[in-house]
Amino acid sequence: MLGDVLRDLQDRTVNHDASKFSEDEFDAFAATTPKLRGLTYGSEEYRAALREIKPAVELHYSRNRHHPEHFAGGFADMTLVDILEMLADWKAASERHADGDFARSIEQNTKRFGYDETIEALLVRTARYLEWLP
Repeated sequence: MLGDVLRDLQDRTVNHDASKFSEDEFDAFAATTPKLRGLTYGSEEYRAALREIKPAVELHYSRNRHHPEHFAGGFADMTLVDILEMLADWKAASERHADGDFARSIEQNTKRFGYDETIEALLVRTARYLEWLP
């Protein structure tokens, strides 16, 4: 049973964001990712940079279930395994930004994705358990 979870997570590790290398996503992400590094996550400048490549971003979300935007019901439709991959993705993204703050990302995404304080606390506890937060 835990082996099933492990196999799924291993598969996700190998294939995480592989669609960014597809012909219809690559150029947009290659051009924009370096810009995003210098921007504050969630800022208007950050959102504007993503709007510049909106078709590629929406395509990426549609192909990758660790993004709440993948689902019609957003975060509420995700599995625990999707959420673990999402949390790892947020941690990695926070490390790519000059002023990245993983705890702040979790807090900001509470509002963005509409999960409640119980879920926010669960995400923080999980990040601490994994030693991604102090």
